[in-house]
Amino acid sequence: MSSTDWLHVTRGDAPLVVSIPHAGAAIPADIEARLVSPWLARKDADWWLGELYAFAEGLGATVVRTEVSRTVIDVNRDPSGVSLYPGQVTTSLCPVDTFDGEPLYRPGQEPDAAEITARRAAFFDPYHSSLQAELDRLVARHGKVVLYDAHSIRSRAPRLFDGELPQFNIGTNSGPACDPGLTRAVEAACDAAGLSRVTNGRFKGGWITRHFGRPDKGVHAVQMELACRGYIDEPTELTPDNWPTPFHPSRAASLQATLSNVMRACVAFANTA
Repeated sequence: MSSTDWLHVTRGDAPLVVSIPHAGAAIPADIEARLVSPWLARKDADWWLGELYAFAEGLGATVVRTEVSRTVIDVNRDPSGVSLYPGQVTTSLCPVDTFDGEPLYRPGQEPDAAEITARRAAFFDPYHSSLQAELDRLVARHGKVVLYDAHSIRSRAPRLFDGELPQFNIGTNSGPACDPGLTRAVEAACDAAGLSRVTNGRFKGGWITRHFGRPDKGVHAVQMELACRGYIDEPTELTPDNWPTPFHPSRAASLQATLSNVMRACVAFANTA
Protein backbone atom coordinates (compact mmCIF):
# COMPACT_ATOMS: atom_id res chain seq x y z
CA MET A 1 0.00 0.00 0.00
CA SER A 2 1.75 3.13 -1.23
CA SER A 3 1.55 6.48 0.52
CA THR A 4 -1.82 7.69 -0.83
CA ASP A 5 -3.15 5.05 -3.23
CA TRP A 6 -5.83 4.29 -0.63
CA LEU A 7 -7.26 7.82 -0.73
CA HIS A 8 -9.71 8.75 -3.48
CA VAL A 9 -10.96 12.25 -4.24
CA THR A 10 -13.41 12.84 -7.08
CA ARG A 11 -13.90 16.56 -7.56
CA GLY A 12 -17.21 18.17 -8.43
CA ASP A 13 -18.32 21.77 -8.59
CA ALA A 14 -21.54 21.64 -6.56
CA PRO A 15 -21.46 23.00 -2.98
CA LEU A 16 -21.52 19.44 -1.59
CA VAL A 17 -18.74 17.21 -0.25
CA VAL A 18 -19.55 13.55 0.45
CA SER A 19 -17.24 11.84 2.92
CA ILE A 20 -17.14 8.01 2.99
CA PRO A 21 -14.77 7.14 5.84
CA HIS A 22 -15.72 3.57 6.78
CA ALA A 23 -16.36 1.59 3.58
CA GLY A 24 -12.73 0.52 3.16
CA ALA A 25 -11.45 -3.00 3.75
CA ALA A 26 -7.71 -2.66 3.08
CA ILE A 27 -5.37 -3.70 5.91
CA PRO A 28 -1.56 -3.59 5.59
CA ALA A 29 -0.03 -7.07 5.75
CA ASP A 30 2.02 -6.35 8.87
CA ILE A 31 -1.14 -5.41 10.76
CA GLU A 32 -3.26 -8.23 9.37
CA ALA A 33 -0.68 -10.78 10.56
CA ARG A 34 -1.39 -9.74 14.17
CA LEU A 35 -5.16 -9.99 13.96
CA VAL A 36 -7.34 -12.76 15.33
CA SER A 37 -9.22 -12.96 12.03
CA PRO A 38 -9.16 -10.91 8.81
CA TRP A 39 -12.94 -11.41 8.63
CA LEU A 40 -13.51 -9.98 12.11
CA ALA A 41 -11.32 -7.03 11.20
CA ARG A 42 -13.62 -6.20 8.26
CA LYS A 43 -16.92 -7.23 9.83
CA ASP A 44 -17.92 -3.70 10.88
CA ALA A 45 -17.18 -1.93 7.61
CA ASP A 46 -19.87 0.30 6.12
CA TRP A 47 -20.32 -2.14 3.26
CA TRP A 48 -20.99 -1.06 -0.34
CA LEU A 49 -21.38 2.65 0.29
CA GLY A 50 -19.37 3.41 -2.84
CA GLU A 51 -21.98 1.51 -4.85
CA LEU A 52 -24.91 2.98 -2.93
CA TYR A 53 -23.74 6.58 -3.45
CA ALA A 54 -22.48 6.10 -7.00
CA PHE A 55 -25.07 8.66 -8.13
CA ALA A 56 -23.44 11.46 -6.10
CA GLU A 57 -20.91 12.39 -8.76
CA GLY A 58 -23.75 12.96 -11.21
CA LEU A 59 -25.11 15.61 -8.85
CA GLY A 60 -21.78 17.45 -8.99
CA ALA A 61 -20.71 16.35 -5.52
CA THR A 62 -17.09 16.00 -4.49
CA VAL A 63 -16.53 12.54 -3.02
CA VAL A 64 -13.70 11.75 -0.58
CA ARG A 65 -13.29 8.13 0.48
CA THR A 66 -10.68 5.82 1.94
CA GLU A 67 -10.00 2.18 1.11
CA VAL A 68 -8.37 1.65 4.51
CA SER A 69 -10.30 -0.43 7.04
CA ARG A 70 -11.52 1.29 10.19
CA THR A 71 -9.60 -1.44 12.07
CA VAL A 72 -6.37 0.23 10.92
CA ILE A 73 -7.57 3.66 11.98
CA ASP A 74 -10.99 5.22 12.38
CA VAL A 75 -10.85 8.60 10.66
CA ASN A 76 -14.18 9.52 12.28
CA ARG A 77 -12.89 9.51 15.86
CA ASP A 78 -11.38 12.29 17.95
CA PRO A 79 -7.62 11.99 17.32
CA SER A 80 -6.94 12.87 20.96
CA GLY A 81 -8.66 9.63 21.97
CA VAL A 82 -11.53 11.33 23.82
CA SER A 83 -14.78 9.39 23.49
CA LEU A 84 -17.44 10.97 21.28
CA TYR A 85 -20.14 9.22 23.30
CA PRO A 86 -19.16 9.36 27.01
CA GLY A 87 -20.80 6.62 29.01
CA GLN A 88 -21.75 4.61 25.92
CA VAL A 89 -19.92 1.79 24.16
CA THR A 90 -18.00 3.02 21.14
CA THR A 91 -14.84 2.15 19.24
CA SER A 92 -11.55 4.02 19.49
CA LEU A 93 -9.17 5.70 17.05
CA CYS A 94 -7.45 2.34 16.50
CA PRO A 95 -10.12 -0.18 17.53
CA VAL A 96 -9.13 -3.28 19.49
CA ASP A 97 -12.55 -4.95 19.40
CA THR A 98 -15.59 -5.27 17.14
CA PHE A 99 -19.02 -3.74 17.63
CA ASP A 100 -19.94 -7.02 19.33
CA GLY A 101 -16.97 -6.87 21.72
CA GLU A 102 -14.85 -9.53 20.01
CA PRO A 103 -11.09 -8.87 20.30
CA LEU A 104 -9.46 -7.93 17.01
CA TYR A 105 -5.83 -8.61 17.95
CA ARG A 106 -4.00 -11.63 19.25
CA PRO A 107 -2.96 -11.20 22.89
CA GLY A 108 -0.20 -8.63 23.25
CA GLN A 109 -0.40 -7.56 19.59
CA GLU A 110 -2.54 -4.45 20.04
CA PRO A 111 -1.07 -1.17 18.70
CA ASP A 112 0.87 0.88 21.23
CA ALA A 113 0.94 4.67 21.44
CA ALA A 114 3.82 5.01 18.97
CA GLU A 115 2.07 2.84 16.39
CA ILE A 116 -1.19 4.76 16.79
CA THR A 117 0.69 8.00 16.20
CA ALA A 118 2.26 6.54 13.05
CA ARG A 119 -1.08 5.33 11.73
CA ARG A 120 -2.57 8.74 12.36
CA ALA A 121 0.18 10.40 10.33
CA ALA A 122 -0.12 7.84 7.51
CA PHE A 123 -3.90 7.68 7.16
CA PHE A 124 -5.93 9.97 9.43
CA ASP A 125 -4.13 13.22 8.69
CA PRO A 126 -4.15 12.85 4.87
CA TYR A 127 -7.87 12.04 4.87
CA HIS A 128 -8.68 15.11 6.92
CA SER A 129 -6.32 17.29 4.94
CA SER A 130 -8.12 16.23 1.76
CA LEU A 131 -11.51 17.01 3.25
CA GLN A 132 -10.29 20.42 4.40
CA ALA A 133 -8.81 21.22 0.98
CA GLU A 134 -12.03 20.36 -0.83
CA LEU A 135 -14.17 22.30 1.63
CA ASP A 136 -11.86 25.32 1.32
CA ARG A 137 -12.03 25.11 -2.49
CA LEU A 138 -15.82 24.99 -2.56
CA VAL A 139 -16.40 27.59 0.17
CA ALA A 140 -14.20 29.96 -1.83
CA ARG A 141 -16.41 29.33 -4.85
CA HIS A 142 -19.87 29.21 -3.27
CA GLY A 143 -19.59 30.81 0.17
CA LYS A 144 -21.61 27.99 1.74
CA VAL A 145 -21.03 24.22 1.49
CA VAL A 146 -22.62 21.08 2.91
CA LEU A 147 -20.43 18.26 4.17
CA TYR A 148 -22.41 15.01 4.06
CA ASP A 149 -20.73 12.23 6.06
CA ALA A 150 -22.01 8.86 4.80
CA HIS A 151 -22.26 5.78 7.00
CA SER A 152 -24.19 2.54 7.42
CA ILE A 153 -24.46 -0.13 10.09
CA ARG A 154 -26.36 -3.29 10.85
CA SER A 155 -29.95 -2.76 11.95
CA ARG A 156 -29.23 -4.57 15.20
CA ALA A 157 -26.04 -4.24 17.23
CA PRO A 158 -27.09 -4.91 20.86
CA ARG A 159 -23.81 -3.76 22.39
CA LEU A 160 -24.20 -0.35 20.73
CA PHE A 161 -27.95 0.27 20.83
CA ASP A 162 -31.24 -1.34 21.81
CA GLY A 163 -33.71 -2.79 19.32
CA GLU A 164 -33.76 -2.04 15.62
CA LEU A 165 -32.14 1.10 14.27
CA PRO A 166 -34.31 3.47 12.19
CA GLN A 167 -33.57 3.47 8.46
CA PHE A 168 -32.33 7.07 8.50
CA ASN A 169 -30.23 8.37 11.40
CA ILE A 170 -29.36 12.04 10.98
CA GLY A 171 -26.62 13.55 13.14
CA THR A 172 -25.75 17.23 13.57
CA ASN A 173 -23.96 17.10 16.94
CA SER A 174 -27.37 17.93 18.43
CA GLY A 175 -27.52 21.11 16.40
CA PRO A 176 -24.33 23.19 16.11
CA ALA A 177 -22.81 21.35 13.12
CA CYS A 178 -25.26 22.97 10.68
CA ASP A 179 -28.03 25.51 10.25
CA PRO A 180 -31.45 24.26 11.43
CA GLY A 181 -32.76 24.86 7.91
CA LEU A 182 -30.46 22.15 6.55
CA THR A 183 -31.59 19.73 9.25
CA ARG A 184 -35.22 20.34 8.34
CA ALA A 185 -34.54 19.90 4.63
CA VAL A 186 -32.76 16.57 5.16
CA GLU A 187 -35.49 15.37 7.53
CA ALA A 188 -38.21 16.26 5.02
CA ALA A 189 -36.48 14.36 2.21
CA CYS A 190 -36.14 11.28 4.42
CA ASP A 191 -39.69 11.48 5.78
CA ALA A 192 -41.11 11.62 2.26
CA ALA A 193 -39.93 8.02 1.80
CA GLY A 194 -42.25 6.84 4.57
CA LEU A 195 -39.45 5.00 6.38
CA SER A 196 -38.30 5.32 9.98
CA ARG A 197 -36.08 8.29 10.84
CA VAL A 198 -34.48 9.88 13.89
CA THR A 199 -32.37 13.00 14.31
CA ASN A 200 -29.57 13.10 16.88
CA GLY A 201 -30.55 9.77 18.37
CA ARG A 202 -27.91 7.14 19.06
CA PHE A 203 -25.72 8.58 16.31
CA LYS A 204 -25.28 12.34 16.64
CA GLY A 205 -22.35 12.66 14.25
CA GLY A 206 -18.75 11.59 14.67
CA TRP A 207 -15.54 13.58 14.64
CA ILE A 208 -15.91 14.57 10.98
CA THR A 209 -19.31 16.17 11.55
CA ARG A 210 -18.28 17.77 14.82
CA HIS A 211 -14.87 19.01 13.66
CA PHE A 212 -15.75 20.37 10.22
CA GLY A 213 -19.28 21.58 10.93
CA ARG A 214 -18.68 25.32 11.28
CA PRO A 215 -21.67 27.23 9.96
CA ASP A 216 -19.96 30.54 10.78
CA LYS A 217 -17.18 29.52 8.38
CA GLY A 218 -19.57 28.42 5.64
CA VAL A 219 -19.43 24.66 6.29
CA HIS A 220 -22.64 22.90 7.34
CA ALA A 221 -22.07 19.26 8.28
CA VAL A 222 -24.54 16.41 8.63
CA GLN A 223 -23.96 12.72 9.22
CA MET A 224 -26.24 10.11 7.70
CA GLU A 225 -26.09 6.70 9.39
CA LEU A 226 -28.19 4.23 7.42
CA ALA A 227 -29.47 0.89 8.59
CA CYS A 228 -27.97 -1.29 5.89
CA ARG A 229 -31.15 -3.38 5.50
CA GLY A 230 -32.17 -0.73 2.99
CA TYR A 231 -29.78 -2.09 0.37
CA ILE A 232 -28.48 -5.53 1.47
CA ASP A 233 -29.73 -8.62 3.27
CA GLU A 234 -28.90 -8.86 6.97
CA PRO A 235 -28.46 -12.40 8.33
CA THR A 236 -29.67 -12.94 11.89
CA GLU A 237 -26.23 -14.26 12.84
CA LEU A 238 -23.13 -13.10 10.99
CA THR A 239 -20.52 -15.66 9.93
CA PRO A 240 -17.58 -15.61 7.53
CA ASP A 241 -19.77 -17.57 5.10
CA ASN A 242 -22.68 -15.11 4.99
CA TRP A 243 -21.26 -11.63 5.68
CA PRO A 244 -21.03 -9.27 3.97
CA THR A 245 -23.97 -10.08 1.72
CA PRO A 246 -23.86 -8.76 -1.85
CA PHE A 247 -25.05 -5.31 -2.82
CA HIS A 248 -28.74 -5.56 -3.77
CA PRO A 249 -29.32 -3.09 -6.66
CA SER A 250 -33.08 -3.54 -6.94
CA ARG A 251 -33.58 -3.08 -3.21
CA ALA A 252 -31.19 -0.15 -3.16
CA ALA A 253 -32.99 1.71 -5.96
CA SER A 254 -35.72 3.26 -3.81
CA LEU A 255 -33.23 4.13 -1.07
CA GLN A 256 -30.94 5.74 -3.65
CA ALA A 257 -33.85 7.82 -4.90
CA THR A 258 -34.43 9.14 -1.40
CA LEU A 259 -30.73 9.77 -0.81
CA SER A 260 -30.56 11.61 -4.12
CA ASN A 261 -33.40 13.83 -2.91
CA VAL A 262 -31.50 14.37 0.35
CA MET A 263 -28.42 15.50 -1.53
CA ARG A 264 -30.44 17.73 -3.84
CA ALA A 265 -31.89 19.32 -0.72
CA CYS A 266 -28.36 19.85 0.59
CA VAL A 267 -27.32 21.58 -2.63
CA ALA A 268 -30.47 23.71 -2.65
CA PHE A 269 -29.76 24.77 0.92
CA ALA A 270 -26.17 25.67 0.09
CA ASN A 271 -27.33 27.72 -2.89
CA THR A 272 -29.65 29.88 -0.79
CA ALA A 273 -28.42 33.24 0.40
